[in-house]
Amino acid sequence: MAHSVVRHQQSHFEREMLELVRQALTKAFGRSVQAESRSTIITSAHSISLLKIDWDGEPAFVAIEVIRTAYPRDIHGVLWRLDALELAMPGTLIKLIAAAHLSPGAKSTLKDKGYAFFERSGSLFLHTEKMLINIECPSTSSARSHSIDLFTEARERAVHGLLKNASQWMAGADLAEQARTSTYTCSVVLQELERREWCESQGAGRTKRRRLVQPGKLLDEWAEHWRQRDVNRSRWYTFVEHPRLLIDRLSELVKESGVDFPWAFTGAAAANIYAPLLTHVDSAEIIVPPGYATILGTTLNMKPAPKGSNVTIVERGGASLQFRECSPLHSPYFASPYIQYLDLLDGRGRNKELAIHLRERLEQKWVTA
Repeated sequence: MAHSVVRHQQSHFEREMLELVRQALTKAFGRSVQAESRSTIITSAHSISLLKIDWDGEPAFVAIEVIRTAYPRDIHGVLWRLDALELAMPGTLIKLIAAAHLSPGAKSTLKDKGYAFFERSGSLFLHTEKMLINIECPSTSSARSHSIDLFTEARERAVHGLLKNASQWMAGADLAEQARTSTYTCSVVLQELERREWCESQGAGRTKRRRLVQPGKLLDEWAEHWRQRDVNRSRWYTFVEHPRLLIDRLSELVKESGVDFPWAFTGAAAANIYAPLLTHVDSAEIIVPPGYATILGTTLNMKPAPKGSNVTIVERGGASLQFRECSPLHSPYFASPYIQYLDLLDGRGRNKELAIHLRERLEQKWVTA
């Protein structure tokens, strides 16, 4: 491909980023770094700027393309353009991407492929045969504004559906039907995950299908959002002869009372049935839709018990009651194992230990799916 050297009208953002890169390199090298008076244009939409460094008495150039925010799939075109420039320029050339924000995955990809990078926060990585510069600074939170919020109530249902079908190829319409949300919502979620390279795709148009390949990363991000939520919890007491019989007793009460709204067991008692670990759990948690805690408590003839409770009722919507399951040994509904896992992250009692055990069970499913 032919390359032309022409003037390029840089944006304020590009000029700012190039000056920050120049300052960072000057400080790191301990010598002056000068900007070249030209930019190399590979396409009409992209420019690569050059900085000149005195490299042990010989000039070396740093080729820089500036972008705003990047996940792994966003940088492939940039790498191709920098590689093409390297073929056209003699001498030492350091290829560098400068961005307001680079995701951890993008940074890892650049390091693995031998490219330098600079992030507006001050992070700088440059590795050659002669030196290694690795300055790490916390990424700025403003980068989140460039990402899609995956955990609105509707999108969370699509996320839950993907985790339930981890490693399986799915069309957007199939996911929408299972998750009971719109195809548009599923499309937004799938596009964002594909951009992050957490899912892969095949086909095009109506035949396009995707599958989740990084369920652990998706679950970890969901857990981060889950911990930040405020939900209504009320504590109740019901008599039971032995704590081991609590789930069975509550199940009987629900059946006898004819509860006609969705509900499900969650927390330690439920998780310990799904993935047994603890000898016994002496309390239970039940999820109900917002506004139904008092209705359930009074229907089951339980007593409000701020102290000495053995039942906690959690009011929560979204994906909490999605994909409920029945245990082979118990007739009632249990929240999906993903909801159970998220609810165990509160750190109470031995919940952390049980969460790790349940996570291992989920990861085994991802491998065998």
